[in-house]
Amino acid sequence: MSTPSTAPSSAPAVLHSRFYQRLQRRHGEEMSLLPPGAPTPAAMQRTLDALLQRGHPLAAALRILRQLVLARLMEADCAAQAPLHEVTRAMTALAELALDHACRAARAELDARHGAPCGSAGEPVALWIIGMGKLGARELNVSSDIDLIYVYEEDGETCGTADGRGRISHHEYFARAVRLIHALVGEATEHGTVFRIDLALRPNGSAGPTALSLPALEEYLQVQGREWERFAWLKSRVVAPRAAIGSDGVQALRAVVLPFVFRRYLDYNVFEALRGLHRQIREHALRRSAGHPERANDVKLSRGGIREIEFTVQLLQVVRGGQFPELRCRPTLEALERLAKAGLMPPETAAALGEAYTFLRRVEHRIQYLDDQQTHILPTRDDDLAWIARTLGFADSPAFLHELDRHRELVAQEFDTLLGHQEPRKCTSCQPGPGGATPDLDALVEQLPAQLAARVAEWRTHPRVTALREQARTRLLRLVQRTAQWLREGRVDEAAALRLIDWLEPLLRRESYLALLLERPAVHEQLLHLLGAARWPARYLLQHPGVIDELAGSPLLSERFSPADFERDLQLRLAALRSTQEDDDEALLDLLRRAHHAETFRTLARDVEGRITVEQVADDLSLLADSVLRITAQWCWSRLKNRHRETPQFGIIGYGKLGGKELGYGSDLDIVFVFDDDDERAPEIYAAFVRKLINWLTVKTGEGDLFEIDTQLRPNGNSGLLVTSFEAYANYQQQRGSNTAWTWEHQAMTRARFVLGSEDLPGADGAAPASRLRARFDAVRQAVITAKRDPAALRQEIQAMRERVRSAHPAPAGQFDIKHSPGGMVDAEFAVQFLVLSQSAAHPELVDNVGNIALLQRAEAAGLLPPGVGQAAASAYRELRRVQHRARLDEAPTQVPLSELQEERAAVQALWRSVFGPAQ
Repeated sequence: MSTPSTAPSSAPAVLHSRFYQRLQRRHGEEMSLLPPGAPTPAAMQRTLDALLQRGHPLAAALRILRQLVLARLMEADCAAQAPLHEVTRAMTALAELALDHACRAARAELDARHGAPCGSAGEPVALWIIGMGKLGARELNVSSDIDLIYVYEEDGETCGTADGRGRISHHEYFARAVRLIHALVGEATEHGTVFRIDLALRPNGSAGPTALSLPALEEYLQVQGREWERFAWLKSRVVAPRAAIGSDGVQALRAVVLPFVFRRYLDYNVFEALRGLHRQIREHALRRSAGHPERANDVKLSRGGIREIEFTVQLLQVVRGGQFPELRCRPTLEALERLAKAGLMPPETAAALGEAYTFLRRVEHRIQYLDDQQTHILPTRDDDLAWIARTLGFADSPAFLHELDRHRELVAQEFDTLLGHQEPRKCTSCQPGPGGATPDLDALVEQLPAQLAARVAEWRTHPRVTALREQARTRLLRLVQRTAQWLREGRVDEAAALRLIDWLEPLLRRESYLALLLERPAVHEQLLHLLGAARWPARYLLQHPGVIDELAGSPLLSERFSPADFERDLQLRLAALRSTQEDDDEALLDLLRRAHHAETFRTLARDVEGRITVEQVADDLSLLADSVLRITAQWCWSRLKNRHRETPQFGIIGYGKLGGKELGYGSDLDIVFVFDDDDERAPEIYAAFVRKLINWLTVKTGEGDLFEIDTQLRPNGNSGLLVTSFEAYANYQQQRGSNTAWTWEHQAMTRARFVLGSEDLPGADGAAPASRLRARFDAVRQAVITAKRDPAALRQEIQAMRERVRSAHPAPAGQFDIKHSPGGMVDAEFAVQFLVLSQSAAHPELVDNVGNIALLQRAEAAGLLPPGVGQAAASAYRELRRVQHRARLDEAPTQVPLSELQEERAAVQALWRSVFGPAQ
């Protein structure tokens, strides 16, 4: 790899430019108006004012300013090696300045003739000049045209002049404004142009109106907007007039554009659209270069050029931006960084593409500096090439060209990989038939196994299938073709294929899923494996189809759940939603649900692939629940209208599976809410907070729900307060006063855990150490568990409770219920609870909430169980959990014939006899 030599530092480095020489001859005297260096917006405004004071009309002053800006940029870029962003930001600021002045001048002239455009309530109607492409992204090159779209607020009529004359429609008024702005900025005069203006991206292109109303734009995007236009609107931004930027009207415009660009679900339909657009661009470039081989060396449009970097970035943004709001940014380099942070692109790839983009853009600028021409083709003159190489810091042209080729080859490879140009060779079964025709359904049915053939044959009259567009129908049948091929090869089984049909049919209106599976055979195959693994994954995928996006993202099975990463990503997405003012409650509810379902799905995938144990599944799901509770509590409190402090003095205590970190898929959360706040309004405020929190956790939205919440373990159960003071909770548990806990509540306390408290939430406001709830809860739990008890009475109470539970869950004759039958999981759990409550005072190693398996091992080590009994019971309990987990994954009964699991049942019964006496 060639490396640049020491960068040039003298001003004569720019003198080779023929354009710079013309500028010096024509505007040498005026150069002093603009200070050296990359011009700032303030410096440009001062220079424009000075030019106007010298008597130049606005149109001429803007054109002269543009030439002075270019001269300073050439000096800063070629001689001082200014960073790319200084050059592009300066050109963008020049465009914004020119359009702002032109817009205000045009409106002043038209208002004098026709009066101002009036809204329905007599208020002025805004005109927004929308910058597209590089102008919208603040990435303008030094000889760029500007892509504009003009949108006005609403239709109507102007107010007319003072004498009531001159009224015209808003449509006519703003069409005239566009013409005046074009004359001031885009027309060529003896001073050249400020910027060439291109309106081709407006709705309906050259056939559409030059300015249209916001309602008309909304209707167009909803009804007629094409896939490629989403890429154009991705970088859109109101660039003038300056006074309108940030207004409510601009936010209303943003609300129209965002849903068009970013779809709610991962959208692979855009791949084909981008392929078509890129194919047109390459074909155009080839036609231009026919007979002119030098035109093939286009740093923007040729293979591996700037456009392919932009397409790579924009494709991932459009596909993923609906669910990853943090990807919704305009500048290419910033977007690359965000893609890497989101795990959608390897960091080294993002860095390499960023380096290539910067290099190619700097080359592009030097090509344009030569003659101030909007060209991206490398010059053929040796002296021009040598000058470009020298101003980039290379010793000679060959070194420069070698580096150029290196960057372009890397870009081309990444672009081809992304668009799947190699895909057809990987999977011939998804190719179209002769002439690209749709596969024949009847012929396809004949190739399928019996059950699958019967299901697919139903599509002949299935209303959802018959209503599909031709392209979607083709995709659907090709997916079945590919699945059938994999069935023949033994890569998947028929049960998985049948579940794929069950999964697809309700989702046929979401054609993007068909596109995703066809575009990504690896995703299609992994989906089949998950569907074939068990019934519950198939049901989960049907309930939450959006989680399939995870199969198309970063490697699914490589890492365990990380609470820090999960919570950081959610906060980043919240910040992104705030930046576009989309952070209403509904958006946050959906954001939480999508994130939770995605993480649950990742754990599920690792589980069915055998990458993690049952205990690890429970650990990850419990950590996920903790994170969801923490984020939800923080967001709910920040939105509570009557909150009285920055951080709530509040805690969540988890019981049952949440407390014991043994959550399964779909488990509800046993929770108790407490507060420790002396404010006289505290009971009312925290009650409102908890009601809001429970609503956020349980309400069903379009994205589903999070958890079912069970609060019956709070003091006095369902008749008690929804949230109680910590002091009252502690007194209740520690038998102080007349209102005290029952033994079964102390059994539950053995598995209780402090899940969340004020010290876990950001923004803590200096609470005294005594109010830190986690330590205080741990002290109460230890006091409850180690309290002096009559072992005989405790044994009797727990045995009685065990009988009540068993009678409520009888097993069928000849069957062993893994959880409730004698020798089942509940027996082991009750035995552990008795050991903890009766022996913790003498054996503090039993106090810790470390799970039943570890506690059984500790009890045996402490001599509380005969040798081997605790270890055997622990192993049996682990196996019973595993069998129960697998049965639930396949939605099968959790009862087995008495002939099975005999060793495990015997081990648990031996434990029961050791703890409670004779066999039951």
